[in-house]
Amino acid sequence: MADTTSSSFTKKCPHCQQWSAWNQRPNDRCEHCGGFLDPRAQRRVAEENRKAIEPKEPSLLEIQSDDNVIVRFFKRIGRVGQVVFGAILAFFIAVITFVAG
Repeated sequence: MADTTSSSFTKKCPHCQQWSAWNQRPNDRCEHCGGFLDPRAQRRVAEENRKAIEPKEPSLLEIQSDDNVIVRFFKRIGRVGQVVFGAILAFFIAVITFVAG
């Protein structure tokens, strides 16, 4: 039976500085000290898992299904204000760019 754990890649362990087989996965460990061969990838995977578990916070102007009529009205006014502000800002940037040549 063939050994499926062998790899054609090796990586130097950042902890013990020994070379170990590396399957290019974030959870690959050093054969000598047992430390992660790619600690940055391991932290990134842990952070992604943590973010997937956390509930997403609603944004300030996101209209929720349980908002009452008055709150929905003011949130829509706020959204319109954001769009108008962005349009005015874009207009001023375009005028300044045009004048500058």
